[in-house]
Amino acid sequence: MTYVLMSLPFLAIAVAAAWAWRPRERSARRRRLVATLIAALILVVLTAVFDSLIVATGIVAYDDAHRIGLAIGLAPIEDFLYPIAGVLLLPALFDRVARRRTSRRSVAERTGADR
Repeated sequence: MTYVLMSLPFLAIAVAAAWAWRPRERSARRRRLVATLIAALILVVLTAVFDSLIVATGIVAYDDAHRIGLAIGLAPIEDFLYPIAGVLLLPALFDRVARRRTSRRSVAERTGADR
């Protein structure tokens, strides 16, 4: 099994969560897209730098039989799927938890359960 095949389920889940999380308003969608792209760019740069360092120092070694061969610096391209999945998945989960907490609070206020 290659590193890409191990990463794809995580990326698929993240893409599905991000797709379900997209806002309806055009301006909010644009702001979220810009924020996601900026965060992804920062994480890709950091991954390239730090993965290259840990590969160069010998802390981590990748079996060439399981890689597709592409790399940015010394970091295999497969390592960049996890930060991208994180950029997509974590804000969607955070928003879902925040909405659930807000809806519970409003239900409690309407029913008087917090008194």
